[in-house]
Amino acid sequence: MRRILALIAVIALFIQCETVPITGRQRVNFVSDAQVLPMSFQQYNGFLKENSSKVINNTSQSRELKTIGKNIASAVDRFMRANGMTKEANSYKWEFNLINDNTINAWCMPGGKVVFYTGILPICANSNGIAAVMGHEVAHAFAKHGQERMSSAQMQQLGGLAVALGTANSKQRNLWNMAYGVGSQLGMLKFSRTHETEADKLGLVFMIMAGYRGEEAVNVWVRMSENAAKSGRKAPPEFLSTHPHNATRIADLKNYLPTAKQLAAKFNAQTKK
Repeated sequence: MRRILALIAVIALFIQCETVPITGRQRVNFVSDAQVLPMSFQQYNGFLKENSSKVINNTSQSRELKTIGKNIASAVDRFMRANGMTKEANSYKWEFNLINDNTINAWCMPGGKVVFYTGILPICANSNGIAAVMGHEVAHAFAKHGQERMSSAQMQQLGGLAVALGTANSKQRNLWNMAYGVGSQLGMLKFSRTHETEADKLGLVFMIMAGYRGEEAVNVWVRMSENAAKSGRKAPPEFLSTHPHNATRIADLKNYLPTAKQLAAKFNAQTKK
């Protein structure tokens, strides 16, 4: 019985393996859009309700944010429909809101629900900078990183259960440890960094597709690094961080920029025919 359960888990793992468009990375996702999107929309509406006094509307900043968000979303929508992802494109309910908060942050929930905090706008500095951050956050939703993390957590629990039941021999335990990292924690941190790097690449492609200057994505992280230095914040060693170091991101973005330009130009040329 135990072997059967383990076999079922392995089969399910391979059945649910998907490919992330553009990057080609293999991901495992057990969580369907039908499961996660209603919850995402509910959480987003709840956040806006709880922070209603901080939501900024009808200002030049909020209008610029919404315009850039719609442009990025339009590029992503065109890509999905041109690549047989019509059902997914229809499921997105794009929304962009600006929150009056000094926190240097922005995020995007599954299904296209985006929030920017005013604290990140000086780091963005200009429209292209906003597009860089917007592209990155939208990319998380596009690549279904939230769903993948949920799936990874489920697999982690399954692995722990298997070991607890004694279904795994010493070699199998080693495989689980390698997959999840030392005590699982480091493996999950690396998993998060993989998502951040992928979102950087996808976001770069999307912002260029939408007509923005990809070079500004590099400048955003230069400014982020400078801001961290001025504030005296010390980053932990990269292998203990959920995000790549700023210097790593800057180098990776510079290296990927020519590829992103080629991909965006090719796609825009094809979809304009």
